[in-house]
Amino acid sequence: MSLESKNKKAFPLKGICQIAFIVPDLEQTVKNMTERFGCGPWHYYTYGKPLVKRMTRRGKPTEYKMKIALGYIGEMRIELIEPLEGDTVYKEFVEKHGYGIHHLGVLTDDMQDSLKKAEESGLEMTMDGAGFGPDDDGHYAYLDTEDLIGTTIELIERPKQRQPPEKVSETPVIPN
Repeated sequence: MSLESKNKKAFPLKGICQIAFIVPDLEQTVKNMTERFGCGPWHYYTYGKPLVKRMTRRGKPTEYKMKIALGYIGEMRIELIEPLEGDTVYKEFVEKHGYGIHHLGVLTDDMQDSLKKAEESGLEMTMDGAGFGPDDDGHYAYLDTEDLIGTTIELIERPKQRQPPEKVSETPVIPN
């Protein structure tokens, strides 16, 4: 343990609620995940304006866009992300590693408190988005943890309600 680490406060994680993949083709990946692994149904959204009302990258207002599909493997939520536009953590990841597992999602009930605690523990927020719920709630924020643990941590404050998805895939039929 380095001296620098000893002087930082711990940032406790309450449990992983999501695994996210960056993919080159959302539709093809959903098809693969459904047919090969029985995942689904999938709920599709386009994250960017107007759905995500406030976005930052390294602390500065920005705009970006991505298509996502949300589904489950058992109890674990899976998020598939196809980057579309803008300077994002996803584009940076693909340039550095190619496509694959990008982050682990962790729920928080109080994003501002979690971000304060993350900063106190020496973790920088690299990108976020807020206001994607119908009541202008909902907030996600990525922490710069890749060099520490080999992947990124995303803090997720879910909105009280979700906007209706753009579409929902069929539920897979899994033979016994």
